[in-house]
Amino acid sequence: MFGLGAQELMLILLIALVLFGGSKIPDLGRSLGQAIREFKKGVESSEAASETKDASSDHKDGGPSR
Repeated sequence: MFGLGAQELMLILLIALVLFGGSKIPDLGRSLGQAIREFKKGVESSEAASETKDASSDHKDGGPSR
């Protein structure tokens, strides 16, 4: 996982605990999770829109010739 071992993760968590305090850590985790979900939703919707756009342009250009 990104080349981090257990000791490095423990050190990062300890520093976060010292900087933000025990009461703020759950709030930070919750807001980070919401941000990631919103980002994924935005990426998925933009991909779906571009696929729809590509499919409609293919349909117009790639029709059978008579």
